[in-house]
Amino acid sequence: MNILILGAGQVGASLAEALVSEANDITLVDLDPGPLGQLADRLDVRTVAGNAAFPSVLREAGIESADLIVAVTQSDQSNLVACKVAHSQFGVPTRIARLRSPDFLDAELLSTRNFAVDFALCPEQEISDYIGKLLEFPEALQVVEFAEGRLTMVGVRAYDGGLLVGQPIRSMREHLPATVDARIAAVFRDTRAIDTNGDTVIHAGDEVFLLAASEHIRTVLKELRRMQKPVRKVMIAGAGNVGARVARRLEGQCEVRVIESRPARATLVAGWLDRALVVNGEATDETLLQREDIDGMDMFLALTNDDENNIMAASLAKRLGCRRVLALINREAYADMVQGGPIDIGLSPAQVSIGGLLTHVRQADVARVHSLRRGAAEALELVVRGDRRSSRVVGRRIEELPEIRGASIAAVVRDGQVIIPHHDTLIEAGDHVVVFCTRKRYIKAVEKLFQPVRPLFSFA
Repeated sequence: MNILILGAGQVGASLAEALVSEANDITLVDLDPGPLGQLADRLDVRTVAGNAAFPSVLREAGIESADLIVAVTQSDQSNLVACKVAHSQFGVPTRIARLRSPDFLDAELLSTRNFAVDFALCPEQEISDYIGKLLEFPEALQVVEFAEGRLTMVGVRAYDGGLLVGQPIRSMREHLPATVDARIAAVFRDTRAIDTNGDTVIHAGDEVFLLAASEHIRTVLKELRRMQKPVRKVMIAGAGNVGARVARRLEGQCEVRVIESRPARATLVAGWLDRALVVNGEATDETLLQREDIDGMDMFLALTNDDENNIMAASLAKRLGCRRVLALINREAYADMVQGGPIDIGLSPAQVSIGGLLTHVRQADVARVHSLRRGAAEALELVVRGDRRSSRVVGRRIEELPEIRGASIAAVVRDGQVIIPHHDTLIEAGDHVVVFCTRKRYIKAVEKLFQPVRPLFSFA
């Protein structure tokens, strides 16, 4: 595909990195030539410096031959105008825009008659929903859903004394009720994926991705983690767009306290929230945290726009007795460095947002994409189309499919029912198949496998 990415910030850069390895032609456009130069040196992409809303700049970037534009600049207005120009003046088939303001998230406003946005992504809403899921599973490092919530995948760290630690994967079946089935989709050891089979032994400290029907996932989690108490008290550092949204989402189910350093913003958000308590102060102030009962909190969420402040505040909260802490960290190098130390979860906003974008970029019939382990792996939900003649997978058992190293079929959803597949499971038309890819360079091969093929001959 010929793809134009407008905006070379965290989301644009992460998207370019995800797509450039899949033989796409990528052009990045940004006002600031600095990030463009760094990305051009690191990735095989073309770059154009200029205003992404200007037709002349888009023409220079090659929009006339583009299959897709993804407008993820810092300006909602620029993103909307770019999509409109791409549609009306250049006839680009698919247009995606990142929109921060809820005022723009209106179906009529985004329709072809107006700004012509095929898919709108609101990062703050995506992050808010994501954090909400993590609080439902406080022992998890990552929680993602497939098949409209019927299937859940949870990433957890195995702990000493867990039922499965020191045991082969196949022994998990012995501990589960007869009515519960599950799959260990992948195991990461020392940050690297390991090849697994039924004889693979789980070690303490392994990062394990478990997959099961959503109603069974808690039962399965007991295999690898001590089930923590439900989250009842949450402290949030930062009342910006993300922090305010998360507080609004959680205040009906938890006791929420928000710390905001800007007096005017603290007053504004306090009026917007119904039950949450908003405190004006610095989240790195040890005295303030102690006064606000940090050691009685179940979860501390550092959600400011400053990575260093988030890391410091979350580390301090952990040292002062908070049970579990999360820090929003834009720099991936920081997130890799701090997670697993004093900070339980280092969350990259770009990697949360990128799943929704990739869903609309993949060339097979993709229902959902989740970026895992900050982009190191991916899980794709693919819809199976066609028949045995027009498809490489329909009517075939899993053991008959070509082996793609680093990719495995983790689950099948058929007519709303979750199937944990085995080697002899037959793939049928209409199935939603979840494929876990621990090596991103093979995603293209997975897409090709599930794409319908045209028969060479047609017989009337």
